[in-house]
Parts: sequence; C-alpha cells; structure tokens
Amino acid sequence: MIDRADINSLLSQMRTMRTDMQQGVAPVARPDFNTPGISKTESTGFADLLKNAVDNVNAHQSEASKLRTAYEQGDPSVDLSEVMIQAQKASVSFQAMTQVRNRLVSAYEDVMKMPI
Repeated sequence: MIDRADINSLLSQMRTMRTDMQQGVAPVARPDFNTPGISKTESTGFADLLKNAVDNVNAHQSEASKLRTAYEQGDPSVDLSEVMIQAQKASVSFQAMTQVRNRLVSAYEDVMKMPI
C-alpha cells in the first residue's frame, strides 16, 4: 500500500511557505538617475543581480535533484510532497529566467537595429 501525505498538512505547509515568501519580499529601490557622479562600481549592479538570479536557479535545480535522488533511493526522511514542491520551484525559476533572457535578447536586438 502506498502512503499518502495528509492533504491538510500539505496545505498547511504550502500556506506557511507562501507567507514566508511574501514576508521575505522587499520593495525594490529605484535608482536616482538625476544624482550626478554615479560611479563605475554602482553600474555593475545589474550584472550582479543577473548572476545572483542564475545562481538561485541553479540552487533550486540542485536541491530538486538531490531530493529526487534521495526519494528514489528510499530515504524515509524525504516526503514526496517536498520533492514535488522543490521540483516546481526549480521549474518556475527556470521558466522565469528563460523569459528574462528572451526579453534581454530582444532588447539587445532592438538596440542594435537603431540607426546611429
């Protein structure tokens, strides 16, 4: 017989994760472009932001892979619900990163088509 996760505990975990994620979201500060003297070090913020996003996607995928492998090997400490949730996090983060990449490529192509 296959053990099934209790739906109430699963819903409770999902609600807890949702509130944790909502509380962790901070408003993004917009740069003030009217301030004279923006230094070279401040202009690397986008590259760092993009690198951190790629690293986060990689971390989600690595964690999903580890959990999937542990579940397949019969580790009793790993729930199927944990595996599925982490796999969905990895999938959503990868899809979001793909959309960002597509938009960046499109913006680059538009800039390159501009007359000089």
